[in-house]
Amino acid sequence: MKKNFTFLSCFILLACGNNNETVRTQKVELLTVDRLNERIKQGKDTTYIVNFWATWCAPCIKEIPHFEKLQQEKKADKLKVLLVSLDNNDRLEKSVIPFVKQRELKNEVFLLDETDQQVFIDRIDKTWSGAIPATLFVKGDKRKFLEKEFTYRTLLKEYQQFK
Repeated sequence: MKKNFTFLSCFILLACGNNNETVRTQKVELLTVDRLNERIKQGKDTTYIVNFWATWCAPCIKEIPHFEKLQQEKKADKLKVLLVSLDNNDRLEKSVIPFVKQRELKNEVFLLDETDQQVFIDRIDKTWSGAIPATLFVKGDKRKFLEKEFTYRTLLKEYQQFK
């Protein structure tokens, strides 16, 4: 009887241990342009790199590890990388969250919660054609918007020139 209890206890502990992985999984929140702007205004001495991407965009997926690496390598800097998915809201559960979990993304990930594409594009940057990947660099009142795919080297160079 004691062996069965010990076995059962170990089984329960292992099962609960696996559930802790779920607890540590990155949360993906909905984000409006207003909330993004508020967030950036709060960190006046922080450099924000906001990458706009989607799960269906091959160049976007290719460059995401570069943003992860930059945040990790520059964690001593006042740098915050935000990954903002432009997937449709109905794809949150079936595409975006599994994507984030599978790739074990550490940067904050959001799903843009806006209905009028042209309005939010113009509010991010008037020069944006709407193509992705696209990245916004912000520090205080200084802004730079780039509509291109980054390699790690080009991302690091842009960050160093911007900050």
